[in-house]
Amino acid sequence: MAVSVGHRSLWILHRVAPWRSSLRQYDNTASSHFLQSLQKLPLRAFRTDTRKVHTATARTLSLLRPLPILLVTGGGYTGYRQYEKYRERELEKLGLEIPPKLAGHWEVTLYKSVPTRLLSRAWGRLNQVELPYWLRRPVYSLYIWTFGVNMKEAAVEDLHHYRNLSEFFRRKLKPQARPVCGLHSVISPSDGKILNFGQVKNCEVEQVKGVTYSLESFLGPRACTEDLPFPPATSCDSFKNQLVTQEGNELYHCVIYLAPGDYHCFHSPTDWTVSHRRHFPGSLMSVNPGMARWIKELFCHNERVVLTGDWKHGFFSLTAVGATNVGSIRIYFDRDLHTNSPRYSKGSYNDFSFVTHTNKEGVPMRKGEHLGEFNLGSTIVLIFEAPKDFNFQLKAGQKIRFGEPLGSL
Repeated sequence: MAVSVGHRSLWILHRVAPWRSSLRQYDNTASSHFLQSLQKLPLRAFRTDTRKVHTATARTLSLLRPLPILLVTGGGYTGYRQYEKYRERELEKLGLEIPPKLAGHWEVTLYKSVPTRLLSRAWGRLNQVELPYWLRRPVYSLYIWTFGVNMKEAAVEDLHHYRNLSEFFRRKLKPQARPVCGLHSVISPSDGKILNFGQVKNCEVEQVKGVTYSLESFLGPRACTEDLPFPPATSCDSFKNQLVTQEGNELYHCVIYLAPGDYHCFHSPTDWTVSHRRHFPGSLMSVNPGMARWIKELFCHNERVVLTGDWKHGFFSLTAVGATNVGSIRIYFDRDLHTNSPRYSKGSYNDFSFVTHTNKEGVPMRKGEHLGEFNLGSTIVLIFEAPKDFNFQLKAGQKIRFGEPLGSL
């Protein structure tokens, strides 16, 4: 049995051997044909094309590599910031006080490098574009739904009446929609949210709780001209003391944030006389409460228009602060004011006096009278002198409407 198996194996090997040799011969023949076909190809063109392909791929990769890096880092940073805001909101709901986490110098510099002024001018031009009649209702309805606008208060409720976004943002209200409180000496000049209020201490003003800005940086340096509302001083305390003109008075402040869905016009908060205007060109960073908690002296960085004058208790000022997409600040009685100009000198400001030889007092304003407008939400800052028994009737974070009382004696 073993012999038969051995003979069978030899027989199989004998039969397979010719096939093995033929396969080897076929492989050698196929390889030689393939090599000959390669030699017949135009090698210069082939190599050139290959080099071009590899060069183009390398260039493309070199151009595309920074993009995913920026997207990943930017997205990660944005996600981190959103998580921080979410955590802060949850802690606030629990009644815990959260210390503000201020932005570093490099973060502020990076933010200021964004061309917000250019974007705001582009947004302003877009707002002037007349919308087709059929498109007005869906566009405005989307805005109303997004920001919770109450069109029942508008003087004209028909959305087709507003030819462009600018007219819609600057819509007027019905006379009875905002009754002006006559019992209190100072009223809210606009709709908005109260960010902070109180006495000015140590020449520092709180934009939100725990985050301050310099009173002198905000109002600007003093000048020696007679028509300015405050004379020169030599120190921070002197600056504050120069603003307080009557003995026994204190300096107070109130910050009101106007959201995009709020009524965008602002009015006179009291009976006073405007004698001077100072315009600070500057950045147009966002001024929402989250940014106000993050960037110290945010209002000093941004473009703003400072109106100063006097009321029955002494010094009074109203400052309209610009923001992203809100480069346009309009004061109705000031035709010479032009905001968000393409070019300006950093740290510069423009002064204009309403006191002339023919007008020795300035521009008188009655409480509730139309004063100016924004193209979108922004911030109003009041800084004024009042007796020590002046009391604010406010809570930080509360919503307020134009005409409602801020405080009284």
